[in-house]
Amino acid sequence: MVVNVGEDDIESIPEKEALIAAEFNNSGDNVEIIGMCVQMEAEAAAIEDPVERAEILEGFGLGEGALFRMVRAAYHLLGLRTFLTTGEKESRAWTFYAGSTAPMCAGRIHTDFQRGFIRAEVIQWDELLELGSWNAAKDVGKMRVEGKDYIAQDGDVMDFRFNV
Repeated sequence: MVVNVGEDDIESIPEKEALIAAEFNNSGDNVEIIGMCVQMEAEAAAIEDPVERAEILEGFGLGEGALFRMVRAAYHLLGLRTFLTTGEKESRAWTFYAGSTAPMCAGRIHTDFQRGFIRAEVIQWDELLELGSWNAAKDVGKMRVEGKDYIAQDGDVMDFRFNV
């Protein structure tokens, strides 16, 4: 649900979201509440340069903007999550359904990965970014080894070991 506030009420968006969310949660509905100032969002959307647009949104106190929040909310309400893979040549994001196991995620890349799944080395994306590299994460013991029963989490970076 989108809640539109006036320019003078931007600072109160979190409180308004919480108030409306509490109202809906008491009724048993699973509703995501997104507060925004449509007028300011429209002004920011008219700016073509993405860097300048981001600065304007941040300056208005709107963070990343409502469009990204709405897309993320819809993605999660549909039960979709993202895991990442990375290597020397590329890093890539993959979509999976919430509740998927590591082998099921491996199968999103290639069915052979799922069929021959042995284990996955896993770290959350923000930890990996903070540490700077896969090897640095291994050196400080932040890399986890997960088996076939591991339920993948949104934002996992995974390296799959398989044998076909």
